[in-house]
Amino acid sequence: MNTWVVTLGEDAVKMVAQWIRESSYTVVLTGAGVSAESGIPTFRGRDGLWNKYRPEELATPEAFNSNPKRVWEWYKWRMELIAKAQPNLAHIVLAKMQQKDTIGPIITQNVDGLHQRAGAVDVVELHGNIWRVKCISCSYASKLDSPPEEIPPRCPECGSLLRPGVVWFGEPLPEQAIRRALQEASHAKLILVVGTSLQVYPAAYLPVLTKNYGGHVVIINPTPTPLDDEADLVIRREAGEFFEKLGKELGLI
Repeated sequence: MNTWVVTLGEDAVKMVAQWIRESSYTVVLTGAGVSAESGIPTFRGRDGLWNKYRPEELATPEAFNSNPKRVWEWYKWRMELIAKAQPNLAHIVLAKMQQKDTIGPIITQNVDGLHQRAGAVDVVELHGNIWRVKCISCSYASKLDSPPEEIPPRCPECGSLLRPGVVWFGEPLPEQAIRRALQEASHAKLILVVGTSLQVYPAAYLPVLTKNYGGHVVIINPTPTPLDDEADLVIRREAGEFFEKLGKELGLI
């Protein structure tokens, strides 16, 4: 099937809705663009965080070992932004779709937890979660309800430094999460790829896997991605706008 690229229209929304209804198994892959409409900066867009900060200074094990206070100050700032943010229509409609068994798992590159706050019940977090912390010395791990007051925070059991429970550059993805993501993508008859630049592997391989196993690929993103030619349908719109229309088409909002 040739790729059909559209901005947005009723025909495209109806087609996606029909594919979802006909699909025996649909999974979703989401990226930073989904949360951008909630006020959380993306990493690679025009105003992305990596245009303002150097990854190796803030998001690597070496950066943390060199200056944990500076790294934690940046993560605390991000946590404060996320704490104030609210799930947008993309999060909400995807959660409703999952609650109705319209879709399977939401595989996300995001670490903000907004899918869960919107009511999603099955989220595969490829890059961890910013609200989790783990000790660099012992097995202690916990989840925070709010940004830490002490910077850098320390382990209550052994006194060593705690680090954010996210995947940094140069670190492997959580084995259980990536194994499940690959399995789900290979079984999917339809994958919705939402708000991701598809520049980071192995996450970017997931829609290719679905396509190789005979499934449909729909990409919803305002800018082109390297995998647009692999998709059956590309919708160049913000996630919230698309899912508002899709949610209405599916009778969810």
